[in-house]
Amino acid sequence: MTKKILVLHTGGTISMTADELGHVNSSVDNPMNHVALELTDYVITSMDLFNVPSPHITEQHMLKLYQTIKTTSGQYDGVIITHGTDTLEETAYFLDTLTLPNIPIVLTGAMRSANELGSDGIYNYLSALRVAGNQKARDKGVLVVMNDDIHAAKYVTKTHTTNVSTFQTPTHGPLGIIMKHDILFFQSAEARVRFDLETIKGTIPIIKAYAGMGDGILSLLRDSHIDGLVIEALGAGNLPPEAAKTLIKLAQDGLPVVLVSRCFNGIAEPVYAYQGGGVDLAANGIMFVKELNGQKARLKLLIALSAGLTGQELKDYIEG
Repeated sequence: MTKKILVLHTGGTISMTADELGHVNSSVDNPMNHVALELTDYVITSMDLFNVPSPHITEQHMLKLYQTIKTTSGQYDGVIITHGTDTLEETAYFLDTLTLPNIPIVLTGAMRSANELGSDGIYNYLSALRVAGNQKARDKGVLVVMNDDIHAAKYVTKTHTTNVSTFQTPTHGPLGIIMKHDILFFQSAEARVRFDLETIKGTIPIIKAYAGMGDGILSLLRDSHIDGLVIEALGAGNLPPEAAKTLIKLAQDGLPVVLVSRCFNGIAEPVYAYQGGGVDLAANGIMFVKELNGQKARLKLLIALSAGLTGQELKDYIEG
């Protein structure tokens, strides 16, 4: 059966070319629009939604993607988004928290530009097509397909600056893999709360903890106009004592403060009861986010605040 697939191009390395010096930059004419593929099983509708490097992506671009997909409900069997890899995981997570049509939605990209030796863009694009057109990919949430792996948007992260196998899922591993003639899922996506947002706004910085951290930068935030704060804490969720004092004061003054671990693997949880330990922080209003990295925890808090969550409802969602 022929599958109708919507492809939304947003820019990034997959849509870029390298010059004679090896410098990679955006192409006025997206090379992905000229990929010659003999695909009898797919009817593809392609759209250059925007053409920007992924460090230029903002929450407004993400919201535009959401609104575009939402308005096409019922018209397509799957959606592919080509995207730069630097912020791909953030766009994927953002979309995964919103109310989208119940069809496979797949993000993919490339680590090598279209005219570089060993370019991976077309192969990843074909892999994404196979997943987006497969019934097995329904009800799995937003997916990231790169280098023969299928990852859940919630957990995947970029782990290497240039390697084609850069996208990995710490702790869990990928949801599935691309086979030569099939796709195989060996994990299921968990249920999640989804929002229907019309707007998104707010300023939420991310601060990384370190040995000997004092109240310096945290104290500067007390008089700034921010809407929330993410702290990448040490280990299971601990902070040096002076930093902890200031962070607790920010939380007690009403600023939503969420905590993740700066570790690559594992889950932040209140375990240690000394001053600045996780037990101390949780008891004083710091919200612990399970399994997300800092950049996704920031989006989770931003989306929750934009959806109007406050008080216990906000705490339950952030810590759920």
